[in-house]
Amino acid sequence: MSLMLTLFLILSPLLPEEKERVRLEELNLKVGTLPHGKFNAITDVAGVKVGHYTLIKGDDIRTGVTAIIPHSGNLYQEKVPAAIYVFNAYGKLAGYTQVEELGNIETPIILTNTLAVGTASTALVRYTLAQEGNENV
Repeated sequence: MSLMLTLFLILSPLLPEEKERVRLEELNLKVGTLPHGKFNAITDVAGVKVGHYTLIKGDDIRTGVTAIIPHSGNLYQEKVPAAIYVFNAYGKLAGYTQVEELGNIETPIILTNTLAVGTASTALVRYTLAQEGNENV
């Protein structure tokens, strides 16, 4: 093991440096038919709010959560049309059946790791019930 580490430390300066990421535009690849916004990001869409938190602990813990709020109103009262595309289906997906059957969402969208899906669902219920107009939900 120590021989492998020594070889790695000696040879690593000889490895090619990581290249800068290439954007699809630079490769003349276009996704969709609509033009992208100024930053080519979800936050370019007026009214959409995005929050993110990353947790880093030590050398081996890297996790986080992203929340997307489609508009500033009451999502339960003013539902948003939605669809889901599953790429590899590994992990947990809460709310899939509702979107497939009704074609809308009524809460913010939460992206997180598999083990935090339960916590995220609980947070969404609390958030939704705390919104003005949802007292009798």
